[in-house]
Amino acid sequence: MALHINERVTRIEMSGIRKLANMASQYSNVISLTLGQPDIPPAKHIGEAVAEAVANNRTSYTENQGILALRQAASAFVADKYDLTYSPQDEVIVTAGASQALFVALTTLLEAGDEVILPSPTYPAYLEIIRLCGAVPVLVDTTATDFKVTPEQLRGHITPKTKCFILSYPSNPTGTVLSKDEVDALADVLKDQELYVISDEIYSELIYDGIRHESIASRPGMREKTIVINGLSKSHSMTGYRIGFIFGDRALAREMLKVHQYNVSCASSISQYAALSALTTGKDDARYMREEYQVRRNFVHQRLNEMGLAAKLPGGAFYIFPYIGGYSDNAMDFCAKLLEQQQVAAVPGSAFSTYGEGYIRISYSTTMDNLKVAMDKIETFIHTL
Repeated sequence: MALHINERVTRIEMSGIRKLANMASQYSNVISLTLGQPDIPPAKHIGEAVAEAVANNRTSYTENQGILALRQAASAFVADKYDLTYSPQDEVIVTAGASQALFVALTTLLEAGDEVILPSPTYPAYLEIIRLCGAVPVLVDTTATDFKVTPEQLRGHITPKTKCFILSYPSNPTGTVLSKDEVDALADVLKDQELYVISDEIYSELIYDGIRHESIASRPGMREKTIVINGLSKSHSMTGYRIGFIFGDRALAREMLKVHQYNVSCASSISQYAALSALTTGKDDARYMREEYQVRRNFVHQRLNEMGLAAKLPGGAFYIFPYIGGYSDNAMDFCAKLLEQQQVAAVPGSAFSTYGEGYIRISYSTTMDNLKVAMDKIETFIHTL
């Protein structure tokens, strides 16, 4: 046929995370350290809420922006946890996961030729959605600054074409978090700039060592220009339920709701009632996961450094990003050989932009028994290199 596919679609790539996960599925008895899938199941009350929703036939369309009770619960949750104030009537949108929330936000904001600043290594979906919009990702190398974008770096990458800055902490893939002072310093740069901020806070409930998540939207001058994205996939282990949230000033939310409406109509009604239980009955469900993941984090961090794979101690999420450059100059090749020889699957850092080359991402959202075996196998593998 002489017809052509949208050229922007042909230029985007499948996720490197999924490539490794798919490779791993071809092997038996693989220990997979690839996907951001919590291994701790959702709390019992969430399943009970699903059963109740089905029994009461709550299976029809909801309002485009989600059921009001859930928007009220989400608004109360972020107000209590992160000092964020949004009206449930017109500043909260329930989405089909944080991924769809990100797609809605970026397609609402971006036009062809716009620039989007991304601290890198970065989550690959950001890059490809930006490109799909015809906009240009502008990568900031954070490998020399403990994977934290600095005010000087941010200021140096802002141009007249800059439309948006994506802030994603706790970070995927590095697990890095920003302190209160670091968030304040970035806000000081951004508050007077004519650009938008998308703050992806999907891992906000998984921060360790008693540290509280800091949202840039709570800083003076930032609320009106910031879109906050969150969801329940990581905090409540509800990945398959596909419930995310957009929080934004009503002027922004009004425009994003148009895109959301034509994209999915509404999030799953049954999932919304499960989410309502998660944010009310299960408001603190993440506490147990946080405590468990911190134990695993400490173990994996210690083992990696002992075997010679230097890794920063992650402050949040459930990823660690060790440097493998001393053993291989190609992270994909390293991961492919590790999978073939030891049946351990990790994600090459190159999946997270060119600034991730020389690293691998390990997810420790698996059992401690699996992690112990995996660390032994990784150590055996690197001794062969």
